[in-house]
Amino acid sequence: VQLQASGGGMVRAGDSLRLSCVASGRSLGNYTVAWFRQAAGKERKIVARISRSGIGTYYDDSVKGRFSVSRDNAKTTSYLQMNSLKPEDTAVYYCAASLLYTGARDPELYEHWGQGTQVTVSS
Repeated sequence: VQLQASGGGMVRAGDSLRLSCVASGRSLGNYTVAWFRQAAGKERKIVARISRSGIGTYYDDSVKGRFSVSRDNAKTTSYLQMNSLKPEDTAVYYCAASLLYTGARDPELYEHWGQGTQVTVSS
């Protein structure tokens, strides 16, 4: 499956953005989908994850209550709604998909990756 992430941009603190991850080549329905981010000079870290059914979700503590992950398997798309953005949310955001693992936070366990989209939040 090929993934393409989009929706990033430059916003001010407190603004919102919605990232999209569109899959092609295969249905996304069989994959656990996760969103990661990587700030300059830092390791890639999971932000949110959604189960294949869309029922189960996980959020890093840093984004709980502000970010929301969803998916539309019919449209083979996952979304990351980001509200109340902070300067520390500035990073390149990636979507990833795993066929094998359902609860992974380690980026090494995700087989498929989108190309990343830059999110910059100014104070």
